[in-house]
Amino acid sequence: MTAARRRVVFLDRDGVINRPLLQDGKPLAPRRVADFVLLPGAAEAIRQLKDAGFFVAVVTNQPDIGNGLVAASVVAAMHAALRQATGVDEIRVCPHSQTAGCACRKPKPGMLLEAAVAHGIDLSASFMVGDRVSDVLAGSAAGCYTIFLDRGYAETRMHSFDADAILASLPEAVRHILSRSQQND
Repeated sequence: MTAARRRVVFLDRDGVINRPLLQDGKPLAPRRVADFVLLPGAAEAIRQLKDAGFFVAVVTNQPDIGNGLVAASVVAAMHAALRQATGVDEIRVCPHSQTAGCACRKPKPGMLLEAAVAHGIDLSASFMVGDRVSDVLAGSAAGCYTIFLDRGYAETRMHSFDADAILASLPEAVRHILSRSQQND
């Protein structure tokens, strides 16, 4: 596969790869390295994607940095642990608060579009996997196939959106991606 046709699986972080902290049915990012725990099967699922030749990029909103609730160094330590456990190729972070109006915060596709330019990614042959409406909207805006992991969050029921597939876990999403990829090759 040439660099111009590089396929990527973009993964949201909290709720897809690691356990989110839930408060009133809303998922929150962990604020301490000790609370950063991978979900069952996540590391193996990412290895399967890499073994199949996918570039795996994490794209994550981390507004707690911009809101002063967690230090960027703590998030960097979580990401070092994530890289070591999974071998992801890249982690892109939007550190801005919810009101900053930046181009990188999902549901805007900025992080995905920047990755596409930097790595010669074919977005139309790529996937976005997330557990929030903003993940699906960012993936759709970038032209990716979108997979929504339905975790039953209260906020999800308040929004209308279209995902290409709705599944329950990252391992299930990876099986779906690998099956689609074999059909399209």
